[in-house]
Amino acid sequence: MTGKTHQPHLRFGSDQAPDASTPYAQYVHLAELHSLQQPVSAEPAEYTFIVATQVMELLFDLLHREWTAARAALREDDLTAAGDALRRGQHTQDVLVSSWDLLAAMTPGEFNAFRPVLGEASGFQSSTFLLLEFLLGHKSERLLTMYQDSPAEYDELFAALRTPSLYDEALAVLARRGLEIPAAPAGSRREHDDAVEAAWRAVYSDPELADLARLGEALLDTAERVTRWRQRHYSAVKRTMGGKPGTGGSSGLSWLKHSADQDVFPELWSVRNEL
Repeated sequence: MTGKTHQPHLRFGSDQAPDASTPYAQYVHLAELHSLQQPVSAEPAEYTFIVATQVMELLFDLLHREWTAARAALREDDLTAAGDALRRGQHTQDVLVSSWDLLAAMTPGEFNAFRPVLGEASGFQSSTFLLLEFLLGHKSERLLTMYQDSPAEYDELFAALRTPSLYDEALAVLARRGLEIPAAPAGSRREHDDAVEAAWRAVYSDPELADLARLGEALLDTAERVTRWRQRHYSAVKRTMGGKPGTGGSSGLSWLKHSADQDVFPELWSVRNEL
């Protein structure tokens, strides 16, 4: 017996206003979403640039939610919930890395045709991206200067500056499990620490700490994707604009290369030499 094919609903509830859009359009605010792309020039590549940038910003926000959830779970010693949030975040990171494909194929001529309309605007000024960097433990109070005229963003970033990072909370879990973790101010763990590496070595060497080893691997999966994103950013900029200074006044390519070369959660990488 052949099953029936159900056709989608083409008419909706009677409570709809006469000029209302579809329920889907209302739910995702479709009209507002499509009104946000407003190129300044007539260059087709500018529209692509705006769409790609806005997609990245939405993904930054989603990733921030997942990393914040993971950090909160670690604070409660809930490694299962933390791992779930990190895993969801990793899927978001994969899409973020792929999103560079929209911009990487842009030729220098196409980019230079609309670059003047950007003025001093730069992705470096993204407050949500900076929140992600702070969550990773890469904190700099100096960068808050950019937001002194934007109180809401400044206050959120200042609070993040003073809040333990994702890695801080992971190391706090290790400390509560009896491993020796040196005290450090929130967010100050940017350089390799031999004592932290020794703690991770103990974790990976003790079968009874397998849950902490799984946490280490989940964090490393996250860290690796951060590096992939930075490397993809670097190669896309190198292809599109070469070594020119960034629109926001940064050194451009050299700054991106330096960022791509920095390990996230460095002890989780270096401990590989000892296992």
